[in-house]
Amino acid sequence: MDDRGAAREMTQQLIGLGHRDIAFIQGNPTHHAAAQRLQGFVAAMKEAGLEASESRTLQGDFTFRSGLDAADRLLSAPDRPTAIFAANDEMALAVLVAAMRNGIVVPEQLSIAGFDDAPISRMAWPQLTTVRQPNADMAITAVDMLVRMQGRASDATAEACQLPHALIMRASTAAPAARSSSAE
Repeated sequence: MDDRGAAREMTQQLIGLGHRDIAFIQGNPTHHAAAQRLQGFVAAMKEAGLEASESRTLQGDFTFRSGLDAADRLLSAPDRPTAIFAANDEMALAVLVAAMRNGIVVPEQLSIAGFDDAPISRMAWPQLTTVRQPNADMAITAVDMLVRMQGRASDATAEACQLPHALIMRASTAAPAARSSSAE
């Protein structure tokens, strides 16, 4: 699956809703997919003329705890983002919990998006907007590739294959609320 392209599309979707201050919680830095997802986020922000600053791209590790820590940092800032995109659904769920603990209403005051379309994304309230990976198809394709490689020379490599993803828009994202001006 094209992790970079999928993250880029989700970020573009958030931008299309009107979000300009979007934060990203990264996955485990040792995972190739995590790096690709960050690259997709950064690419979409740059294409839209928006900044993907270090203060808005926090390190996570695909765990609920790391998502909660990152969300607490982002949501306690006086200039909190209007949307947070997490590199997986478990961290996105942690953002939802942190928002609830801080009295932030989702999606009216904060949009949240994840990645994976894990079953928990449909059990959360509101249900999480996410990127659906074709997990079953990926497993079937991998097995098929291994079977086809059997009997070939030991240095044979498999053909590259890329399966499609889908953006799953649910109730955790919406257009940002207008921010009140403190100037009088």
